[in-house]
Amino acid sequence: MPSVQAPIVHGLSAAEAARRLVADGPNELPAPRRTPTWRILAGQLTHLFALMLWVAAGLALAAGLAPLAVAIVVIIVLNGVFAFAQEYRADRAAERLRDLLPARVQVIRDGEVTSVDATQLVLDDLVVLSAGDRVSADLRLATVHALAVDESMLTGESVPVRPSSGKQVFAGTFVVQGEADAVVTAVAGNTRLAGIQSLTESAARPPSPLTVELHRLIRVIAVIAVAVGISLTVASMLLGLSVSKALLFGVGVMVALVPEGLLPTVTLSLARGAQRMAHGNALVRRLDAVETLGATSYVCTDKTGTLTMNQMEVLEVWTPSGSVTMKSHGYDPESTAEGDRAAIQATARAAASAIACIRGRAVRSKDRWVAEGDPMEVAVDVLARRLGVPPVDRATITHRVTFTSETRYSAVVVSGNTVVIGAPDALMPYCRTNGGPDATAAVDSLASRGRRVLAVAQASGVLVHDGQLELSADALELLAVVGLEDPPRTDVHAALAACRRAGVRIAVVTGDHAATAEVIAREVGLLGPDGLVVTGNELPDDDERLGELLDRDDGVVVARVTPEDKLRIARALRKRGHVVAMTGDGVNDAPALREADVGIAMGASGSDVARASADLVLLDDHFASIVTAIRLGRATFSNVRRFLTYHLADNVAELAPFVAWALTGSSIPLAIGVLQVLALDIGTDVLPALALGVERPGPNVLDGPARHHRLVDRALLVRAFGVLGLTEAVVAMTAFVVILSGHGWHFGAEPSGAALAVASGTAFAVIALMQMANALACRSERSTIFKVGFTTNRTLLLALAIELVLLAVFLGVPPVADLLGGGWPSAQGWLFAGMGVIALLLVDTSTKLLRRRGSRG
Repeated sequence: MPSVQAPIVHGLSAAEAARRLVADGPNELPAPRRTPTWRILAGQLTHLFALMLWVAAGLALAAGLAPLAVAIVVIIVLNGVFAFAQEYRADRAAERLRDLLPARVQVIRDGEVTSVDATQLVLDDLVVLSAGDRVSADLRLATVHALAVDESMLTGESVPVRPSSGKQVFAGTFVVQGEADAVVTAVAGNTRLAGIQSLTESAARPPSPLTVELHRLIRVIAVIAVAVGISLTVASMLLGLSVSKALLFGVGVMVALVPEGLLPTVTLSLARGAQRMAHGNALVRRLDAVETLGATSYVCTDKTGTLTMNQMEVLEVWTPSGSVTMKSHGYDPESTAEGDRAAIQATARAAASAIACIRGRAVRSKDRWVAEGDPMEVAVDVLARRLGVPPVDRATITHRVTFTSETRYSAVVVSGNTVVIGAPDALMPYCRTNGGPDATAAVDSLASRGRRVLAVAQASGVLVHDGQLELSADALELLAVVGLEDPPRTDVHAALAACRRAGVRIAVVTGDHAATAEVIAREVGLLGPDGLVVTGNELPDDDERLGELLDRDDGVVVARVTPEDKLRIARALRKRGHVVAMTGDGVNDAPALREADVGIAMGASGSDVARASADLVLLDDHFASIVTAIRLGRATFSNVRRFLTYHLADNVAELAPFVAWALTGSSIPLAIGVLQVLALDIGTDVLPALALGVERPGPNVLDGPARHHRLVDRALLVRAFGVLGLTEAVVAMTAFVVILSGHGWHFGAEPSGAALAVASGTAFAVIALMQMANALACRSERSTIFKVGFTTNRTLLLALAIELVLLAVFLGVPPVADLLGGGWPSAQGWLFAGMGVIALLLVDTSTKLLRRRGSRG
């Protein structure tokens, strides 16, 4: 429906508003598209790994192994439900945008101010705005009175804007100061906020590197398990085994090759990593983001809050009587002023004048002081408090001139005198002798050190007429030049140095002015001599050229960016092979947070939408917390490789009995059964694997760039299959044959049930105990257990103790032992198991020493 301009004074009539509401619909953001719950759950139960387990369960049931089939189904369901719960909880970002519209809004209808539900707003409604209101629709300002609007949620600009009459303000922004009447120009799906929602929904969240690697591993395992199972089943039938025995053999091979505990072990390891990150003030919303952080090679960060304290402070004040340095922190009014008495008195006089021009202030909330309003005005308010200046009686203010981007100053008439604060270059030409050479030098000195500079001046009498400040040469007396700073965080230098040591490139991507962002970036050491400073409108249109422009070692500052710019930056860097972490705190950041490999939202100052869109929420907004999270992410990747090595080595030992049984035409009895394999995989092995997943980060985890090898590479396979697994298989089969022979068995004969039970229990015990040694060996890929130590991972020691208890239950409790098919080993069997432990540790130590010697050579 076309917009019709309404009378400014009277607004729409109630009847016309009702008619438009029926015609155009309520002022609500479009409901985001949602994946049906049943489809999410079904996807978690039917992915490739789950399908492979379903096939194994079906074959087990066909082979008459109902307990095995039930156990596998339980594993599938538990894995699926756990993963479903994580995904369902994490992926509801766009819905939070709907909460940004206020419940009630003041409008003028039929000439009367009335309160209506925000959903009832229609085009051309006349809305009354006041400080503290959240804007409920896109509006065109009609009348303005000292209005300041916080648009950081949409634009990323940290300083509130002061729009004039005729300008636009947008849904989702805040009124932080002043009053205005405004006409509705867009509602519901036509607002700028709705456009950002559309961007958020269209930004497809990329799969994490860990997810990609796990899917690749699962595909490989699936192909190998099916191919080997079918091949050996056919081969066993050709060697004379019956169909039922051949089918049993095929199921056993598949079960032996499938690491049933892999997914829960990975999930719980990531959960432990997330718990550690939470202790480091980083709250993980999507578990695989834990490992993705370890692969991060490029961090795009906003400067405000992450690199700086997000607390504007007055640090230095120049006055004609001398300079004063403030020793302060945050907004606490307690402070020390350093300077001679005359300078401090002059500073107090300037502060007393300046606070008449401002509305922002610091307020005490619970046990700390927080900002309310424009950060620069808050800093001036805090300066006055620290100098003991009493608040201004607002009743003495008779005239007010609002700050504009054109004039760059604001003014008031208080007690018959005119006070002006603003940019020094805007005020000093009207000050007597331009403030003198010392004032100009003070401005240059403060600006060169990255301070934001504010001039305070006054005049006797009234210089405001018809809402305008009338200035002439020498009309003002310069009281002070104030130097303000949003100080860098104390730990940011070390954090940035750690990033560079880790090969992680960094860019400041912000809505702030380029000069402000550049000064901060250089001050904290993010921007080097060859760093790049560019604004959003200077970025190349081509994504390939954009990625090439930003991909540099010496730091990048991208200022005045739009939501679309941030989205393009994330995509361009990902196309160049980077794993991108993107920080953000506003609604405008939501699309980029979803597009990046890891979206990082600010927990202390960020919006609900940003937090809901992110994978990681910084509880303290510190950049150093990102580095801590990267360190823990790298440790998690190493831990995943540790327990994968542990799992895969076990598979070789479990597969060997089935191969020997089939290839000898069952002349060598089956050393362990399918239920025993399952008992090893999800009984004795799971807890040590989990304990390997909580190994603490090593001291050098951030030395060198992010990993370039796959999760499962040639080195891991050789170690798991050719060294550790082969050693377990040889010792276990040797023990089985020796124990069986000791009971009178010979090759090709049918052993007695008692003899087979003891020999099978021995093979089971050998594999279980050697897996305990394997867990110790897998604590490091390069260092021997004698160097790493036996007691530094207490969780592993506890897991090994529990494994011993489970082993005793599986072999020593008659009903359990009968179900699994193994008996209590003889003394000779236990001796074999002990020798196997020693053998595995010696083999592992020898191969590590040889590899270390080879790498040195």
